[in-house]
Amino acid sequence: MKRRLFLFAIVFAISLCMCACVTKAEVSSPAGVCSYAHDPRLCSEAMKDIVVNPDAVYGFSPDPQSKRLGSYAAYDWTDPVFVEKAKVERTAYHDSFRSMTDILERMKEQGASDEEIARAVSAERNRLRFAAYDGDPEGLAQVRKSNLETFGHEEGPTPDEMFAKYGSWEAVTQKAFSPNLGMDACCGLYDVYYQQYIELGYIEN
Repeated sequence: MKRRLFLFAIVFAISLCMCACVTKAEVSSPAGVCSYAHDPRLCSEAMKDIVVNPDAVYGFSPDPQSKRLGSYAAYDWTDPVFVEKAKVERTAYHDSFRSMTDILERMKEQGASDEEIARAVSAERNRLRFAAYDGDPEGLAQVRKSNLETFGHEEGPTPDEMFAKYGSWEAVTQKAFSPNLGMDACCGLYDVYYQQYIELGYIEN
């Protein structure tokens, strides 16, 4: 009898611990984060520009201290209407990269060098980034400010700066296609482009 009571006490204690762990996980995990099949918190590349925000629509918002996304922290990431608009615009921005792919494929067929391709693709990337803020002077001003703080000028990274940083023109071309994982997470797009993050080497499959 005593042995049964002892075993029951152990099982009961274990059950309490398991319940406590589940409760703690539920409390500490933002509701929005749970909507992702892949947790952005496990990716340092994503988290370097954002913070966990339990009140945000998708569980994340830009980090005010981030050079790249800090200026976007002033927006209300808890507002579903605003976030949906940001999601639509972000998706359109990703879709616009098709022109970069066209340039890449055409120049390869023409026998262009790696440097020539990298310079053309990088220039198109910067053009697209500015074009995404057509009709949004405030957003454009923030992008220019971010570029100034990060690169020392408003136009965005130059091919030569990228080459100095990554060491090859192939890498410069690849980086031109790189998205900001943190902004994708804030906009509800982290799962949508997850395979792309793997292909670009940000996440190990």
